[in-house]
Amino acid sequence: MANTYTQLYVQYVFTVKGKENLIRERFRIELEKVICGIISNQKSKTYAIYCNPDHTHILVGIHPIISVSKLVEQIKSGSSNWLNNKKYIHGFFSWQDGYGAFTYSKSHIDKVVKYILNQPEHHKKQSFKDEYLNFLKKFDVEYDPKYLFDWHDNE
Repeated sequence: MANTYTQLYVQYVFTVKGKENLIRERFRIELEKVICGIISNQKSKTYAIYCNPDHTHILVGIHPIISVSKLVEQIKSGSSNWLNNKKYIHGFFSWQDGYGAFTYSKSHIDKVVKYILNQPEHHKKQSFKDEYLNFLKKFDVEYDPKYLFDWHDNE
């Protein structure tokens, strides 16, 4: 039987429903650990994660039997359930529908890890909307603006 050898690196980007700043610093690291556990349970590896108050970036090495969409579905549903069970947020927490998934080669991993871990500084200079639109442009992703995330009017 032949073996399968892969090198699949994907950066996921997704946002809190309503683009609200619901992810608080007091539980951010715990949430990141929960998400890392979900990824690990899907036979994949987290290289970097940062949960901003209103959106999340994760760089993952994906196992070849796991689809990009299935992994993000598991991450979003599992972390939403965890947050709602913990009652860290007043009301019901959920992620917005949709996500960005951008692939990288091994030579880019260190740079992407640093980018993700530097999110607080990065967002002092650039809004999430501008960041996300830049990803779409950089990766030459065609999109219809009406199907993008819901943005705050000030973005």
